[in-house]
Amino acid sequence: MALCLQTFCADELAVEISSGGPVITERIALVDGSPKMQAIRTIIENVADTDAMVLIRGESGVGKDLVARTIHAHSTRREGPFVKVNCAAIPHGLLESELFGHEKGAFTGAHRRKPGQFEYAKGGTIYLDEIAELPLSLQAKLLHVLQDFSFARVGGHAMIEVDARVIAATNRDLERQMALGEFREDLYYRLNVVELQVPPLRERREEIPGLVELFLARFNAQYGRQKQISPETLARLSEYSWSGNVRELENVIRRMVVLSDGEQAFDTLASRDRNGHAVAPRPATTVSESLRDIARRGAREAERKALAEVLERVRWNRAEASRILKVSYKTLLNKIAECDLTSPARRVV
Repeated sequence: MALCLQTFCADELAVEISSGGPVITERIALVDGSPKMQAIRTIIENVADTDAMVLIRGESGVGKDLVARTIHAHSTRREGPFVKVNCAAIPHGLLESELFGHEKGAFTGAHRRKPGQFEYAKGGTIYLDEIAELPLSLQAKLLHVLQDFSFARVGGHAMIEVDARVIAATNRDLERQMALGEFREDLYYRLNVVELQVPPLRERREEIPGLVELFLARFNAQYGRQKQISPETLARLSEYSWSGNVRELENVIRRMVVLSDGEQAFDTLASRDRNGHAVAPRPATTVSESLRDIARRGAREAERKALAEVLERVRWNRAEASRILKVSYKTLLNKIAECDLTSPARRVV
């Protein structure tokens, strides 16, 4: 079981240190049920056992933290600590001390020596979340640390070697920030050895049923419930825009488990746009169609496409098609009729 130490407690944790073994659990399982996430999984597998720096980009709530933890869990440093630093949640005046530590007497209130998060990450991974929020002055120091892999605590002179893999993440447009002079171009290229772009949930809707199942099982176990979600609700969940991405979906499922009217609350949410205005209802057939009906329709369409491809390949030689498909000639004729397929007049049957 990973030990979790927390400092700078806020609405969103500023610093999180997990140590004592791998940090991947069911809670942070990376779902890769879409081609885009499978591509990310492949990149992770290729770079995990290296110390190459990784820059993870994507909208808020898409799962950048999970990607970072997955990289760590599959790396040679997985037995070491995973240190997450939320650069946006720490006051700018304290960031340098938090990252690199300070010596006793370095500034007012520094009553004792304090190691920084780069020291706590020794032998593991340091994850700099919201990297774009670093002030320019600290960006310069971070650049030198990443170039030399050593640093001195605030108020100190002794150089401390960096022994940690560095992963950074942001939801900001770094190219625009560089153009505006808000983010150092040299730091960008130093961090961006391997770039992972995590797509928003609306671009990988095929993952939604799996995520719903994962969150439902987790929250049922957490709250001692046996909540089930109807096929109609699952269909609506799959159609929703999810501007808050996976984080929003997780919160919606938690609400459904905790509240008796959770599904009705989602219906209200889904019926309004981001500005709170009512939107036109979906066609009734879309809402009322069961998952079984959807699956059957998909199977019929797949069967029709496969049958048409075989017939085209054998130039509509039905005897040859029945042999390839391993069905009787009569069954083949019935299937052709059911699928409403017609032989082109110019071809010999």
